[in-house]
Amino acid sequence: MKNFIEEVTWRGMLHDVMPGTEEHLMEQMRVAYVGIDPTADSLHIGHLVGVMLLKHFQLSGHKPLALVGGATGMIGDPSGKSNERNLLDEATLRHNQEAIKGQLARFLDFTSDAANAAELVNNYDWMKNFSFLDFIRDIGKHITVNYMMSKDSVKKRLSSEAAEGMSFTEFTYQLVQGYDFLHLYREKNCTLQMGGSDQWGNITTGTELVRRIASGKAYALTCPLITKADGTKFGKSEGGNIWLDSVRTSPYKFYQYWLNTSDVDAEKYIKIFTFLSKEEIEVLTEKHREAPHLRLLQKRLAEEITVMVHSAEDLENAIKASNILFGNSTSDDLKQLDEATFLDVFDGVPQAEISRTEIEAGIDIVTVLNEKTGFMKSNGEARRALTANSISVNKEKVAEDFVLSTKDLINNQFVLLQSGKKNYFVVRIV
Repeated sequence: MKNFIEEVTWRGMLHDVMPGTEEHLMEQMRVAYVGIDPTADSLHIGHLVGVMLLKHFQLSGHKPLALVGGATGMIGDPSGKSNERNLLDEATLRHNQEAIKGQLARFLDFTSDAANAAELVNNYDWMKNFSFLDFIRDIGKHITVNYMMSKDSVKKRLSSEAAEGMSFTEFTYQLVQGYDFLHLYREKNCTLQMGGSDQWGNITTGTELVRRIASGKAYALTCPLITKADGTKFGKSEGGNIWLDSVRTSPYKFYQYWLNTSDVDAEKYIKIFTFLSKEEIEVLTEKHREAPHLRLLQKRLAEEITVMVHSAEDLENAIKASNILFGNSTSDDLKQLDEATFLDVFDGVPQAEISRTEIEAGIDIVTVLNEKTGFMKSNGEARRALTANSISVNKEKVAEDFVLSTKDLINNQFVLLQSGKKNYFVVRIV
């Protein structure tokens, strides 16, 4: 057995842990779970810390359970959420569960014959046949309202600052989550629940139910909520969540998110979001501090996590795409970009549309630069720029006699104009 607590401690992934947990885990193979909310058909990077905890748990010789909260997803959760969540129907939940399992399989071993192979469970499976009367009789009577009211997540929603109160549905959430722990303790011999630090109240309700109903001993462990040094929310970009699904967030955008991490955050994230050893990270951090402008930590972090979530090929394409804007790249590199990546790379770059019939007939470059796109203010300015050899079409310099035609299209629908080193303009063929 590897010491799991020691591992997550040096990685900065431990916020709170119940006394005795470390000794409990060192005795034999144990089972632990992390709850995942299935409100979308993809995980986002906010979920990754919990997933990494499960992976380290498995690497330490223990058995991880990923619990998809089908039942709890139908309710909503008070901890940290000031508003109630949308409630989902069963078909949507099942679809989301399958999609999430596919993503988890990139991290956890679900398929081997090993005793500690991961399992995916859904609390809807054991909650759906539980009647309300059975629940309040068998579970509700063991936990007092005083106990439930003492939880921070509940206090926050009932405080005078909260604009709205808290519905009974949300209030019962901690009992439902607590029952999950009891159920997994009985059925899967699961003795540890892990989660974000905002989950401590709900997790300890579970350990309390195990003690009172099953006369057993269960444990709780939380990891810190991930923050960014500048105070903005981790896992969000201008366009919303950074998803693990490549359709929702392209591998290029995913790679760029990690590459743009600050120095302070990169030192923290490389320990949490990669499996590099302590020695490797120490050497890397030392080199980075000597020459921070080389961004060694950010590059390694972005590489490791992009390969882990996507693939080595996606990483290669993301690096090529990044070089188009920030490095030396060729027309061939540009033509290899798929449409989604091309649009991500040139997000925010001014665009104009030209009809396909005009392109098929061929348009001289001066007309393209001024009249058709407005990239240059006048024909005179366009000619001067061409004479000065500062205009490129798809990364290749062109002269005044250049005629734009269908052979110049990227993905059969785009042309990239460039003036000097940094001024770009995208022409879209319609």
